[in-house]
Amino acid sequence: MDFLVSGIMSITWQQGIMYAVGVILIYLAIKKEFEPSLLLPIGFGAILVNLPNSGVINQTLAGIGDTNGIIEWLFHVGIEASEALPILLFIGIGAMIDFGPLLSQPIMFLFGAAAQFGIFAAVLFASILGFDLKDAASIGIIGAADGPTSILVSQILGSKYVGAIAVAAYSYMALVPIIQPFAIRLVTTKKERCIKMPYNPKNVSKTTRIVFPIAVTFIAGLVAPMSVALVGFLMFGNLIRECGVLETLSGAAQNMLANLITLLLGITIAFSMKADAFVNVNTIMIMAIGLFAFVFDTIGGVLFAKFINLFRKQKLNPMVGAAGISAFPMSSRVVQKMALKEDPTNILIMHAAGANVSGQIASVVAGGMILSLVAKFI
Repeated sequence: MDFLVSGIMSITWQQGIMYAVGVILIYLAIKKEFEPSLLLPIGFGAILVNLPNSGVINQTLAGIGDTNGIIEWLFHVGIEASEALPILLFIGIGAMIDFGPLLSQPIMFLFGAAAQFGIFAAVLFASILGFDLKDAASIGIIGAADGPTSILVSQILGSKYVGAIAVAAYSYMALVPIIQPFAIRLVTTKKERCIKMPYNPKNVSKTTRIVFPIAVTFIAGLVAPMSVALVGFLMFGNLIRECGVLETLSGAAQNMLANLITLLLGITIAFSMKADAFVNVNTIMIMAIGLFAFVFDTIGGVLFAKFINLFRKQKLNPMVGAAGISAFPMSSRVVQKMALKEDPTNILIMHAAGANVSGQIASVVAGGMILSLVAKFI
């Protein structure tokens, strides 16, 4: 009984806050169904690592000596020492993606690039607020709305705020259905949101589908060499999907591999959510800057679509530009839902899907560019 009381009495107010954060993330995952495969493991892990003398992290016990905690071990092996978990997840993501809607409408490539504006704006904003270049670059990548990329970039750069950055990235991914409609409405009119775009896809040959991931890897490797691990594994997963001779491996990558890595990554990243490092003013600032990046990525894509419309007779629905962020496939679903709300006959899903998968490529390339740029200035 004394041991139980001493354990309760040793809980700090910072740990109490982290328990609340964990419970909120679990609530959002279960009750609201906001990306449950991401938020539930992160939320539960946040509770585990903040229990007094938690056995999931390394500690020294009287009469026993040093003990190894499973979550700290996973963090060291899977993220800190090798970045293996976030990189391996890209194989599964690549195997899930059908680049057909993008390849049949090459103009959608532009929206993926335009919707990364918020990343670089956030890097500048974070630097102005006093974060050093490595931390500012790591915070800015939250705008990609891509958890694995955010984790990988912040870990490679040695950011002190990996936990806050990961939580912000995954949280904003989960909150796409709430954040994006607000941002889209800020810069569009009802008339623009009602624009219809007939979908007349061109036939994409099997050869094109196979050549595409190989070509993207070469181009990305030449433009942003630091993106090769990210883009290469994403494109490798897609090549497995499209080659036509590895159906079993493609299915395994899309399901077993992706699910297993997502599960482990979520609970493992919670190691960096220990109260003493997480509960501070900088974490609040990071969450705010991440939201700024995410909103401005969305706005950047929409405004770029409106700019293109100045030179086109057949107008684009500017909402499609918002799908250029990396939150696949949530963002394209949001755009379709908004289109149907404005006009029940307006079908934009395939256009939005093209922009969305373009955003997936653009976000990992942007991550590599961030790494390359920071390396030159340090």
